[in-house]
Amino acid sequence: MSDDDRQDGHGDAASIRDELPEDLDRGFVGPYQFPDNKRRRIPAALYVAFGLAAIAITLSAGDEGVLVNGGVLAVGVGLVAFGLYGWVAGYPLRVDENEALVVATRQAGFAVGHASAQLGWRGLRSRPTWRMLLFSADDPPTRRGLVLVDGVDGSVIDDLFEDNVD
Repeated sequence: MSDDDRQDGHGDAASIRDELPEDLDRGFVGPYQFPDNKRRRIPAALYVAFGLAAIAITLSAGDEGVLVNGGVLAVGVGLVAFGLYGWVAGYPLRVDENEALVVATRQAGFAVGHASAQLGWRGLRSRPTWRMLLFSADDPPTRRGLVLVDGVDGSVIDDLFEDNVD
């Protein structure tokens, strides 16, 4: 080992390994399963329930309540409004990344080699959208493109294709 290697704490290239620390490795092997957006509806229902409870407590206490005032009513209304937003924003993710890749490949018009998928959301109601980055199958790739695929109905929202110049 050279003096430079000793000073920066690195050994030879063969001793460096890219792996998870033992306490983080859970032994999972297989494809990653993207979580479904409809999970948002569980906390949304809880927000609505707690908001309605706060409203009911405020209304039942009337003007005589010592610990219950207009603030509890305002919080209740806010919780109900936020819960309703969470409910309508909880679109189910019906199109997985493999189906989105098929749609994007059809849209590309060229043989796809390497591809990458990213799940994002668009709009005020957070509709799930797949962002598919595609490269042509030739080596090196001569074409590249970006296709946005709706995660609910699988339609193509937008696309952009260009020559891959390096």
